[in-house]
Amino acid sequence: MVSETYVECLVARKSSFAVRFLKTLLIMLTVCFVLIGMVGIVFGFLIAIATGVGAYFAYMNADLEYEYLYIDKEINIDKVMAKSRRKRVATYDIQRMEVFAPVKSYHLDAFKNREMKTVDYSSRMDDNKKYMMVYEGNLKIFLEPSPEMVKAIQMVAPRKVFTD
Repeated sequence: MVSETYVECLVARKSSFAVRFLKTLLIMLTVCFVLIGMVGIVFGFLIAIATGVGAYFAYMNADLEYEYLYIDKEINIDKVMAKSRRKRVATYDIQRMEVFAPVKSYHLDAFKNREMKTVDYSSRMDDNKKYMMVYEGNLKIFLEPSPEMVKAIQMVAPRKVFTD
């Protein structure tokens, strides 16, 4: 009997003030340089194109969501930019995970001061319950999974997952 579990969770990331400011600034600069280009200065159009491309990328990174997919002992993380483009960011095997617990859990005390690479796939909002996954002893991964996803991961690795 093959038992596959599928749980999906979508987390919208709060964009920083700097990204929102940069997006607004680049849009305003694009409009200004288009107007300067219309006056007859060709150089204005070239700068308008450059700032327009910059505004596009700032827009794509300002509206960012992470989609967590738990499919049969694997967590796949996709980055959804501006609700239009999707990119696979990472895949993590549950068997290679050391611990999965809320950030404030005492189970993570052994890993708090350890030098590890850190990856944050959370919303960056303090109100939400954030979990930390220690992966292969050298990677800290911050997530905000739904209770259903935590339960599905706990079914596979009950000694590694904590909900306290």
